[in-house]
Amino acid sequence: MMYANSKDIHTAQAGPHDKLAEIVLRHRDAAFRKPYAPWNVAAFEAAMQRWDGVAPILLDAGCGVGWSSLQLARAYPDHFVLGVDQSEDRLVRGKPLDVSENLCFVRADLVDFWRLLAERGIKLSRHYILYPNPWPKIGQLARRWHGHAVFPTLLELGGVLESRSNWRIYLEELALALELLSGRTALLEDLPAGEPMTPFERKYRDSGQPLYRLRMDLNRP
Repeated sequence: MMYANSKDIHTAQAGPHDKLAEIVLRHRDAAFRKPYAPWNVAAFEAAMQRWDGVAPILLDAGCGVGWSSLQLARAYPDHFVLGVDQSEDRLVRGKPLDVSENLCFVRADLVDFWRLLAERGIKLSRHYILYPNPWPKIGQLARRWHGHAVFPTLLELGGVLESRSNWRIYLEELALALELLSGRTALLEDLPAGEPMTPFERKYRDSGQPLYRLRMDLNRP
C-alpha cells in the first residue's frame, strides 16, 4: 500500500453552506442541555486533579495519537497541555516513554469536555483543532464543529484558536461562524511549510494536497 495516497475531498459544495448562519445563530440562542455522560465527567475531574490551577491551559482537541500534543507540550513548557480524544486506541498508540510532565492525555467526548471546562469557568490560553473530520457532504453540516450545538461554548473558553484542514471550505465556514458570534475576522491562510503536527498533516502534505490554517485570538475584544 502506498503511503502518500490520500484522496482529495469530493463535495457538491462550491463554498460555505447556505444554511450556516441560520444554524450557528440558532445554536447561539438556544441552550444546549444534553446531559453529561458520567465517564466524561470522571475523565474531566481526573484531568483537573493533574492541573495545578495556575499554569495556562492549552487544549489539543481531538488529538488522535497525540503527535501534536507532544509537540505542543515541548513548545510551551509553561503550559498545562490537555490532549483529548474519544478513542482509547489512538491515545495509547506508539507513545514515547519520555512524555512531558506538563502533558495530560484524556479519553473523553469533546462535546462534554468543552462544556465542563466552560461550566467550571476555565479559560484556555491556546486551543488547537487540527484536521477535524470535514464531513463534506452537503447534508452533514451539523456534524462539523461549527454546525454543532456545542460550538458557542468554544468562544466562551477563549484563548488563541488554531484549526488546520485540507478542505478550505471547512475553514471558511469556521471563520464565518466565528465572525457571526464574535463580530471579528479570523485569519485564514495557506499553511506555511514546516514540520507536520499530525500524521494526517504529513500524509496530506506528502499526497500533494494544499493545507490551510485558521487563527483567531478569542480573548481580544
